[in-house]
Amino acid sequence: MKMCAVVFLFSIIFLVAFTSDNPYFKISKQDVELKIPKGFPQPVYDFKNNTPTPEIFTLGRKLFYDPILSSDYSISCATCHQRIAAFAHIDHALSHGIFGKIGKRNVPALQNLIWKDALMLDGGVNNLEVQPINPITNPMEMNERLVHVVSKLQHDSNYVLLFQNAFHDTIVTSQKMLKALAQFTGLMISSDSRYDKFIRGEIELNEPELRGLNLFRSQCLNCHPEPLFTDNSYRNIGLKPDTAIADSGHANITGLAADYFKFKVPSLRNVEMTYPYMHDGRFKNLKQVLDHYANGNFYGSYDKSIEKNIGLTEEQENDLLAFLKTLTDKTFLYDRRFADPEMK
Repeated sequence: MKMCAVVFLFSIIFLVAFTSDNPYFKISKQDVELKIPKGFPQPVYDFKNNTPTPEIFTLGRKLFYDPILSSDYSISCATCHQRIAAFAHIDHALSHGIFGKIGKRNVPALQNLIWKDALMLDGGVNNLEVQPINPITNPMEMNERLVHVVSKLQHDSNYVLLFQNAFHDTIVTSQKMLKALAQFTGLMISSDSRYDKFIRGEIELNEPELRGLNLFRSQCLNCHPEPLFTDNSYRNIGLKPDTAIADSGHANITGLAADYFKFKVPSLRNVEMTYPYMHDGRFKNLKQVLDHYANGNFYGSYDKSIEKNIGLTEEQENDLLAFLKTLTDKTFLYDRRFADPEMK
């Protein structure tokens, strides 16, 4: 009993130090206040049944960076979703899981998720709170079971205290865990790029950036409308399928032949930082992406709206690249709220 008391006391001291003594990581009520950026639509996920609090957000942050969610304690959410890459995965074409297993898709960025009507590149998840179940239980990623994750958390005294702080009892459940993760990822809002500051009248763009913006508005808004830079639709953009991956896209969910090789249109916010590109990471840089549209070598039953980009000149591509870089949001990328609380 004395040993248990000592462990419990040490855990309390650790928790207090973690939440109070380091101002960089301390989360306040203001930090978790949901602020809809001017010009943005109302979100799909509105937190009505999951009111953000500093304590729940803090729990979600620790869970996001903790490999305890994987079966061999080697993979965390942050392993694939890297903060500096707008929570995508720099340099890996496909996701990596336990024991070095390679997944079937490129890692999508995590930003402005509360405006998505469905998640995953095939649209297979329709609620932010249940999205983590997919990677946690996927045998190619974390290869775990929710019941086992809950058991591990219940036997970790630090987590018991974090759950108590967040939910006012020591009962650890998968629902609480998922709500905490939803608060952490749901508040990842990107809306302070140079483009945003230009729209707000705070700065001016240079001539190539302005030409790129005007070209973007004439060529790209069909799939990437402002301000979210995605229409949340599913499109086939004429990429030849990789037979080694054999990924049929949205058809995985609907079973419809018309949805074969269609993938959810990604947001272009922070696109400079989220390389490589496409659902299978086949393009290493944005120039290759633009060349795909400009060359017109489209495969299969593709979305005909992309044909307007055939024949883009090198100057036009450079202007588009200049504009796309204005979508990089350093305020978001370096936001202390989303930093790994265990980093030194």
